[in-house]
Amino acid sequence: MSGHSKWSSIKHKKGAADAKRGKVFTKLIKELSVAARLGGKDADSNPRLRTAIAAAKAENMPKENIERAIKKGTGEIEGVTYEEFTYEGYGPGGVAVLVDVLTDNKNRAVADIRHIFERHGGNLGESGCVSWMFSQKGLVVFPKGQTDEEKLFELALDAGAEDINESDDEYEVTTDPPSFEQIKVTLENADLKPTYAEITMIPSTTVNLEAKQAQQMLSLMELLEDNDDVNHVYANFDISDKVMEEIG
Repeated sequence: MSGHSKWSSIKHKKGAADAKRGKVFTKLIKELSVAARLGGKDADSNPRLRTAIAAAKAENMPKENIERAIKKGTGEIEGVTYEEFTYEGYGPGGVAVLVDVLTDNKNRAVADIRHIFERHGGNLGESGCVSWMFSQKGLVVFPKGQTDEEKLFELALDAGAEDINESDDEYEVTTDPPSFEQIKVTLENADLKPTYAEITMIPSTTVNLEAKQAQQMLSLMELLEDNDDVNHVYANFDISDKVMEEIG
């Protein structure tokens, strides 16, 4: 699996998203506001806003919270203006890391992110140093044992999915970003329930990590995602099930 989907799988199993629902809401509100500010409040003509609304609904965010965030973005009600930045760097073992930031204070954000990298065996790099390794894709992941494999493959390919990959316990359906929502809805309407679905950054290669570096990498990812200014984190690490058992 890609580093990002590996990390998402780990978070799902740990229940980390549920434990930090308030922080998840904060990040979603920022994304809704920025998407509305940049592309307008009409979700039908604003794909980024449409994706943000779907993500908010998936987290059971109340409708009024979604509408308020959109109105803050369009200026209909007063709100904070956030800027977008992407920082690039290296984690333990030379893992490539992309950090998408939405912040009202760039200086604070970059100082915090640099500190997190340096504390966990990594460092920030120059713009462009690792982004060339990633491609933006839609990703829809289904658990094995709870998914009709034949039905999934047939529907996904007919709907225009780019690829379907298989790991020990999951199927990963990848799409081009414009097709993501349509393919996701097609699969869900066929009673195929994904563990998660998102537009993400997929790496072209991965770096396998052993116990010490794996632990450092997971700590780095967790602290970056826990930072209020960080919107998304992508990385190209892989950690085997055996190593995951060793580090607990």
